[in-house]
Amino acid sequence: MNAAEVSALMRERRTVKAYRAEQSLSAEQQQALLDVMRYSPSSVNSQPWQFVIATSPEAKARIATSTQGAFAYNAPKLLNAAMVVVFCARTELDDTHLAAVLAQEVEDGRHADAQAAARQDQSRRGYVELHRTALRDLPEWTTRQTYLALGSVLFAAAAMRIGATPIEGFDSTALDSELNLAPQQLRSVVLCALGERSEEDFNAVLPKSRLHEGHVLRML
Repeated sequence: MNAAEVSALMRERRTVKAYRAEQSLSAEQQQALLDVMRYSPSSVNSQPWQFVIATSPEAKARIATSTQGAFAYNAPKLLNAAMVVVFCARTELDDTHLAAVLAQEVEDGRHADAQAAARQDQSRRGYVELHRTALRDLPEWTTRQTYLALGSVLFAAAAMRIGATPIEGFDSTALDSELNLAPQQLRSVVLCALGERSEEDFNAVLPKSRLHEGHVLRML
């Protein structure tokens, strides 16, 4: 994909407001999206997330229970989309998680030797401790990392011509309870619906509107 194609892709994509019911993604499309989530970047490769995937009507209905009341307008998007992803951020990066990250790096051959692996582990733990004790913003830090994965998914979906909707309008407390996230040191931070837009999607035909370059870009 060249520079012109990347620019056109971002100019053309629209957040989907209505999905065609009874649809599905191909196995290849689903796997590509899962790979994008798993390989998304994160600070010091901390990977402080878990992605809960729903494709069946029953699974999507469980997630949609978090859109009752003021968020009811989002329920049809979740129920009709082909895939719904719950982006969960870790509330704590404990020794078990950090050891698993390091072990995977070693298995994948990321470190030249044991000393290099130890240095990376020490550096990563240093950043975690910085955010846990000095800055006291560990949950916010892990949430910011998780949003990097959301951005990756939105771009990948656009590249594959799959509709996508990032959704913050849901009751995270209710969803955390429904999915039993707290005992796993996780919390839901954002949802993403994916699939084929319906003809009722009013946003598909509206012109895209963004602030002028001079308002948001500052070249030094």
